Amino acid sequence: MSVATGPRTGPAEVRPVRADSPARTLRTARFLASRSLRRHRKAWAAVFAALVLTSLLLGSFALATLSAFVGHARVERYAATSAVVTGDQTTRYTAKPWGDPPMTETQSLTERVRVPRAVRARLAAVPGVKAAVADDAVPVALAARDGGAVAGPRSDSGNSPIFGHPWSAAALAPFTLRAGHAPTGPRQVVLDGDLAARAGVRTGEHLTLQTLTAPTPYEVVGIAAPAAQGDATGLGHQGAVFFDDETARRLAGHPATTDAIGVLADPGVDVRQLYPRLRQALDGAHPARDASAGTRYKEDATALRVLTGNGRGEPEFLESAPSRMSLLMLLATVCVTVLMIAVLVVSSTVAQAVHQRSREMALLRAVGATPRQLRVTVAREINVVAVAAALLGAIGAVPVFLQLIAMLQERGAVPMGLELPTPVWMFAVPVLTAGLTLLVARLSAALACGRMAKLRPAQAMGEAQREPAQPGRGRTITGLVVLFLGMSSAGTAALQYGELAAAAASTAALALVIACALLGPWIARGAMRLLAVPARRLGGAGGYLAAASSHANSRRLGAAITPIVLVVAFVGVQLSAGATLDRQGGAQAAQALRAQLAVTTDGPGIPDEAVRRAGEVPGVAAATGVLHSTVVLARRETGEPKLDRLPVMGVDPAALSATLDPAVLSGTLAHLGRGTVAVGKDRARSLDLKPGSTVTLRYGDGAAVPLKVAAVYQNSLALGDFLFAAQELAPHLAAPLNSRILLGLKPGADPAAVRKELAGALTTAALHTTVTERPTTEHLQAEDRGIGQVITVVAVGVIGGFTAIAVLSTLTLIMLGRRGEMVLLRLVGASRGQLRRMLGVEAAIVVTVGVVVGALAAAIPLTAFSLALTGSAPYIPPAQAGLIVLTVVVTSAAGYLLPARSALRTRHPADLARR
Repeated sequence: MSVATGPRTGPAEVRPVRADSPARTLRTARFLASRSLRRHRKAWAAVFAALVLTSLLLGSFALATLSAFVGHARVERYAATSAVVTGDQTTRYTAKPWGDPPMTETQSLTERVRVPRAVRARLAAVPGVKAAVADDAVPVALAARDGGAVAGPRSDSGNSPIFGHPWSAAALAPFTLRAGHAPTGPRQVVLDGDLAARAGVRTGEHLTLQTLTAPTPYEVVGIAAPAAQGDATGLGHQGAVFFDDETARRLAGHPATTDAIGVLADPGVDVRQLYPRLRQALDGAHPARDASAGTRYKEDATALRVLTGNGRGEPEFLESAPSRMSLLMLLATVCVTVLMIAVLVVSSTVAQAVHQRSREMALLRAVGATPRQLRVTVAREINVVAVAAALLGAIGAVPVFLQLIAMLQERGAVPMGLELPTPVWMFAVPVLTAGLTLLVARLSAALACGRMAKLRPAQAMGEAQREPAQPGRGRTITGLVVLFLGMSSAGTAALQYGELAAAAASTAALALVIACALLGPWIARGAMRLLAVPARRLGGAGGYLAAASSHANSRRLGAAITPIVLVVAFVGVQLSAGATLDRQGGAQAAQALRAQLAVTTDGPGIPDEAVRRAGEVPGVAAATGVLHSTVVLARRETGEPKLDRLPVMGVDPAALSATLDPAVLSGTLAHLGRGTVAVGKDRARSLDLKPGSTVTLRYGDGAAVPLKVAAVYQNSLALGDFLFAAQELAPHLAAPLNSRILLGLKPGADPAAVRKELAGALTTAALHTTVTERPTTEHLQAEDRGIGQVITVVAVGVIGGFTAIAVLSTLTLIMLGRRGEMVLLRLVGASRGQLRRMLGVEAAIVVTVGVVVGALAAAIPLTAFSLALTGSAPYIPPAQAGLIVLTVVVTSAAGYLLPARSALRTRHPADLARR
């Protein structure tokens, strides 16, 4: 039997047609879908909203991830070059995973790997090369008229650094003189126009500059600007001070090496012709290697690199490559999270929209509609809704992506010098994510209507009148398996350290949320056994109705609870993980700080000479400068190679007793010096280290050095996993300047008097030091922590809002499907007040169960993660926890009460029944 699609209008309609023929199926589906879309427009509106948000989020985060993938360092200082020769700023580690072929891990280095200066002559002799110019970048601070330090040009992320260069390297931008002449003596400099304006100096005047040594007065003999900018003042992202070549080489402090060599080509010589010649010159009979080749790890590539195109910006902005990878990994993680949450939300929303039509579909089956007709009907409906929603979301993804990038740049998540391009071809990505959204919607609809479409017509009406007595066996078994996997991952997180613990905790949280979605009916039944009695006693008749309805419709209750569990668990994990580490790290930092005073500067850093002078001030017991850098640790994780880039600090071991307390557990810091290192407790445990053991670390410049463990200490969350003596760390820094000076005072010393003495001893126009009491704590954090915080805020705000809307959509769909139930209750005598109390009690049950289960789903992996990394319980700021609960309460109340407002407003049941 087939469903009629309209009156027959001619003899052609008399021909017999099989009920399940493709032509009849399509006509029937078209007829049913057009009427169903009009009749169920409110339900499909909720699905439409969910699909629009899904397509929008997937498209915008996919665009951001792809933009980070194709990102590159900005080319400024080497804009006029055809190629730049530099050292290899990466390190490698190869290991063989269990049962798999060997794998190689690569990690970026944050300190400069330099080039032998002798290579310049070899490059200059290459045919087609006009000039090969060695360039060194020396951090500089210069004095303003008021005695303060002048920062570089303004950029997106704040004040840019100022670097000193040899005058010969001015041709690489190129800079040309606008006034004065080139520097010819050791005390002469040329400034770029922007710095000259900010410092308020002209040619012929003097100013004080601080480089890696003590501040020195110089005469300004010229003003320069990039030739490409006409009379523009500077590059816009870097300040430039030019010395004569010999002075620049002396100030750089490494006469045998240079930071990079810029290659200028002869007119008419294309870079594609020049590159193989340069490569051949470097790889000839005596290959050119970087200056630290003797100390690099055996797997590292020590051949010099020839960079062209956008790659020329890498030597200018060393932090761009590691920051780009951190940003890329974080955005990719968020993108995957959005995809998984979107699949759960869309499938749940579409399933609810189809499920509330179960009686209608049962009636169609009873009057002879075929399973194929029903499936095609639902497919046509979802196509109409999903195509429009996906395309609208794809269009909206572009401005959201642009706003996301602007937000990341405004909050410093995109470091200075990192370009995030948006080529035209990239905007095809939202179309692909729209197609993915449509695919997920189609699959969800097919699965949702599959059960009803398979029933025999005689069974359909009976099945539609009741929910299954219990969830399907396959769903229950799958849920239990996923629950077991989630608990196992949480146990793994408690036994591991570092990234493995974090990954296991994240996997556990996701698995537990999925398990809650699969076991939702069972969770709802268990919750009702606990809450039924309080609901009946506190809610009166309304509470009795709520308890009876929830008990009879556990699947529906489980569907309402699932999105709440999702939003609570996701937002809770995202907010609590970082807050727990920050809180415990801050506590350790407060315990470790012993210094009463600190000296800071607005310039690039404080030289060791200033540290020495500060230590000689009367009343100062000890003074230590603080050097910051990174090291790379090679290890294996389940057999796979891992390279962890870790923040570290260098201090004066002799001054630690009065300035910083690492809380030594074994060994002694008296042995901390050249060739040694102190190790944090947790890292020592993971690497099986103790005093006297040897650990090989790769410094920021790539040098791989075996170090003897001098001590194991407690406060590693504050001071990092490895603590160095300054004399060991400084040779591996591109600019060995201290970030600040920590000072411990002698007993009875007057801090105010010591501050006054320090101000006199350190007063220099360029250094512009500031002496503060009660200094801030020394709290090292991972390099990508700032980026991670911004991405977390964005992810929590966007994805949390998405899931909150999903809660509202799901509850709205459920309430729209209960309209017949509301009408029946009013007809049998239930008052509007009783219905309000019923809905209020149901909402309270859903919120309570959802928040409790979501909190447990988050607390289990978070507790394991926190115990593994901090040894303490997880923490979330009370204000943030309150905001999560308030959002869930408001959203759930709106989802329950707004769709039922017509039933609650109508005074007479008969009027409601006629609607």
